[in-house]
Amino acid sequence: MVRKQGGVMWPRLVANKILRKQLGSNNFVADFPSNDVSEGLVLETPSDDQPSSNPTSTVFNQQKDTSTHKYKVFVSTWNVGGVEPQEDMNMEDLIDTSCDIYVFGFQEIVPLKASNVLGSENSKICMKWNSLIREALNKNRHNNIKDPHFYCIVSKQMVGILVSIWIRSNLRPFIRNPSVSCVGCGIMGCLGNKGSVSVRFRLHETSFCFVCTHLASGSREGDEKLRNSNISDILSRTSFPRGPLLDLPRKILDYDRVIFLGDLNYRISLPEATTRSLVDTREWNTLLKHDQLMMELKEGQVLEGWNEGAVEFAPTYKYCPNSDVYYGCCPGKKGEKKRAPAWCDRIIWRREGLKQYVYNRGESKLSDHRPVNAIFTAEVRLSRTLRGYHSFFLSDRFERISSQFQISSTDNFLRKGRSTSLKL
Repeated sequence: MVRKQGGVMWPRLVANKILRKQLGSNNFVADFPSNDVSEGLVLETPSDDQPSSNPTSTVFNQQKDTSTHKYKVFVSTWNVGGVEPQEDMNMEDLIDTSCDIYVFGFQEIVPLKASNVLGSENSKICMKWNSLIREALNKNRHNNIKDPHFYCIVSKQMVGILVSIWIRSNLRPFIRNPSVSCVGCGIMGCLGNKGSVSVRFRLHETSFCFVCTHLASGSREGDEKLRNSNISDILSRTSFPRGPLLDLPRKILDYDRVIFLGDLNYRISLPEATTRSLVDTREWNTLLKHDQLMMELKEGQVLEGWNEGAVEFAPTYKYCPNSDVYYGCCPGKKGEKKRAPAWCDRIIWRREGLKQYVYNRGESKLSDHRPVNAIFTAEVRLSRTLRGYHSFFLSDRFERISSQFQISSTDNFLRKGRSTSLKL
């Protein structure tokens, strides 16, 4: 018997869902159409031993003339468990506002039920999250007009996965060729209830790739192999356009700076009672010796060459709703599965030129996961110095031109990227 939903046969729904997905494209939402991003003009900026916290010195410094510069990159991953954020939700406590680039990765922004997996993406939820991010990043904008504004350069959703990337306004002239690539690894190995949304762009002469993932769940012995298989699929199936000058890679591992974030769902290979006892006594090092992702990073082949910072925070999963108590330690519904605590939510990276100096978790009780944040310094190669342009990009005239495109934090939409629709 062929199952139906709303009178439409499921095979047709599945086929339409698969055919609508483009591997690599400019089909995303942003504050500026992607063809507004500079394609040719790239100015050199000076290097400094420390990441920039001054927006002016981030872009120009006439005292030094070197070939690289370091930018601060904030990366966050959060499985929000299908819970819609409240309008008055304050994200300021989850964000370090001293950075140049912000990468927000969410999982389960909608419940992973059939209607969401097979239907169109819910752009209203994306708008809510983006509005909250905009408000948190730009809160002090009106208090000090010289503070740089932050703009969204890419926002892309696949079912429950959402990636939203923001930059300081004075970096916009140096961002080129943003693109996205979606890979579904879920139902039938191709639908988007599990999988990845990857974003790439070039900053000056250095290419970046951020991969936001939600891997296969399960705490039974052998389930980690499903997660390893998901990662292999994501690395092999993700494909980006080469760019107008054919100067950008198609594959994730060929990018200069690569960061992998998300609900990776790796568990702790110990009996549940042992895991809970070690969590109660905060014996993180003992637990991490049996952490499946740690073992894969050290001994596996799928993630060979990847790095993770020191994990010095409590497991991020699974909590009782609106509580600091781990699931299984409080009364639950009859028949519900017990799930031992685990570090499901992780941020790892590959290649030189990235240095992580913050790795921690937030304490929001919105979902059964806690958010995880990292801050990196990213070394970026620079092109030839074009000193004649620096006064323009830092001038009041450039500020006035940029402000014409400014979108208020109260707006309920983002401007479309090239070849895109408002359906994320």
